[in-house]
Amino acid sequence: MEPPPSLRFLGPMRATRAGRPVPLPHSRKTRALLAYLAVTGRPHQRDRLCRMFWDVADDPRGALRWSLSRLRALDDEGARRIQADRHEVAFQAAGARVDALEVRAATAGGLGGLSVEALRELVAMFRGGFLDDVELPEFGEFQAWRVAEREQFRKLHLQLLRELVGRHAADPEEALGPARELVRLAPEDESLRAALVRLLVAAGRREEAEEHYTLGSRQLEQAGVDRGELREAWRHAGAQPPPAVSAAELDAVRQQVRFCTAPDGVRIAFATTGHGPPLVKTANWMSHLEYDWKSPLWRHLARDLARDFLLVRYDQRGNGLSDWEVEDFSLDAFVGDLEAVVGATGLQRFALLGVSQGARVAVAFAARHPEQVSHLVVYGGSARGWKHRNPAAREARASLQALIRQGWGRDNPAFRQVFTTLFMPNASLAQTAWFNELQRVSTSPENAVRLTEAAGEVDVTALLGEVRAPTLILHAAEDAMVPFEEARILAAGIPGARFVALASPNHLLLDDEPAFARFLSEIRAFLSTEPAALGPAARR
Repeated sequence: MEPPPSLRFLGPMRATRAGRPVPLPHSRKTRALLAYLAVTGRPHQRDRLCRMFWDVADDPRGALRWSLSRLRALDDEGARRIQADRHEVAFQAAGARVDALEVRAATAGGLGGLSVEALRELVAMFRGGFLDDVELPEFGEFQAWRVAEREQFRKLHLQLLRELVGRHAADPEEALGPARELVRLAPEDESLRAALVRLLVAAGRREEAEEHYTLGSRQLEQAGVDRGELREAWRHAGAQPPPAVSAAELDAVRQQVRFCTAPDGVRIAFATTGHGPPLVKTANWMSHLEYDWKSPLWRHLARDLARDFLLVRYDQRGNGLSDWEVEDFSLDAFVGDLEAVVGATGLQRFALLGVSQGARVAVAFAARHPEQVSHLVVYGGSARGWKHRNPAAREARASLQALIRQGWGRDNPAFRQVFTTLFMPNASLAQTAWFNELQRVSTSPENAVRLTEAAGEVDVTALLGEVRAPTLILHAAEDAMVPFEEARILAAGIPGARFVALASPNHLLLDDEPAFARFLSEIRAFLSTEPAALGPAARR
């Protein structure tokens, strides 16, 4: 029997059943009708719905019947979700998951009785504002309802985030995620900006605190809402002595860049940072060890992982500090680069992290060297390159390839916006600017095309069943760069793999989004588990 559907209205509207998308009509009115019926949770007169969603000149009753028929995909076996008779229409929500209704019910009695984990789960349900992609400006009654609901849910989102920050008052590092999200949602609230600066200073992140102070001061001044609270927070922070830092902590935040040689003679740059169990991150498209260390796109990943692990990163051939003049961009060459880095570090057994394009290299290495990989973690990855996916995906990626050939490394706003939207649609202006510069410093236009063409050719589907290491697959639920379905294929093919969907649209997770905090906690918990014992086949 089919499970009931799940409906998402907090952010872009989506419907799923057992994790699989349920197609919704493209009609804005039909989507708006569904949202209105589901969220209000009560029957409505047909005549009122006709007046609310259709012009008098139309055939409103016929249009209503057509819209209701298009929502039958949400019906369960033997039971209809849309309940309609000659006079009334209602949505039967029993058993279904409706994010807006769940949030409202969970918070009806106040937030004080909710656990921290429950608060986090509720915050994660907010993928955006209420009905972000459903708007009917020409229909006043619906639009007034939508605006009122959006404001109520926005306030509720802020309350949940404030509660989380308060619960983590004794742990500034844990409070930073919700505090950053508060500033993103209410950028003109000076008290929230001041609170974020105080938390960053308390967490020992003075450089980042100064960046937020400078940016926030400028934005508040432009908005005409500067009351001096942010300046006072920064002045007070400057009066406090910096926290004592041990020699080990200082060493942990310094990366040491070295070089090794791949089997075909290509020089590969790699860096080690931090202390603890070894974690090797495979290279991904567009990287530069020095630039990434300073960049708001990557530094939070390296910084936070280096707190718990000896982190090893490297620039893939054709990128960053590694050789740019390269002949071979094959999977074997990429795996050879990783083998050279591992050999140069002297590591015998380690956890392996594959991000984006680096996922396929990580899978291939884990299949070839099971005795060396204690755990495998993949984020934003796939088993198949874009040339092995469905025709629509191939056509879309071919268009992107043409754009890379024409615009790579140029100061072209249109080109930059396309890539920013795909990689990190929630990026700030500052993060977008860093992303644009990364294009210029990471590789040449020719290599950018060759690398993406080569990555499109790779397919490690046949190797998935050979992976013996415990595996964790993480993927942003709305990733536009690597489709969510590709991650499901990856997880289904690796024996015993655990799959975690992150509530984010960003292919590159941003420091100030809750999904990044979940990403870190999942990795830390997973890597704290004991690896499976090696069987005879793996020891050979």
